[in-house]
Amino acid sequence: MKKILAAALLSSLATLWLVFGVAGAELPKKVKLENAKVRVTEAVYQPGVPRERYIRPTDQVIVFLDDCKYSRIDSQTKERTVRERKSGDVIWHDKGEDAPVLTNLGAKAYRTLVIELLR
Repeated sequence: MKKILAAALLSSLATLWLVFGVAGAELPKKVKLENAKVRVTEAVYQPGVPRERYIRPTDQVIVFLDDCKYSRIDSQTKERTVRERKSGDVIWHDKGEDAPVLTNLGAKAYRTLVIELLR
């Protein structure tokens, strides 16, 4: 029984490694609305899987759909901070701002709506 569990665990880890890679992951995203002025995307943060760092291409409003706890690694200082958000919390980010590596510290996935202002 222990061998079966170990094999299943190793297989799951190998799959995550292949899908998400070492440096971080591009999150599973689903476009909910898109037109010339706005793009609304639902992003899903899986437990323990880092989101890749990127530079924000647009001004963004982020709405947390689920309660969550995540770590944030500052790209400049490498300082790690832990943040908690509640369902319904809303934050703002400016175009050109650094989007650091984030990792979901919870036991289950959480979702956000990313509202990108295209004009």
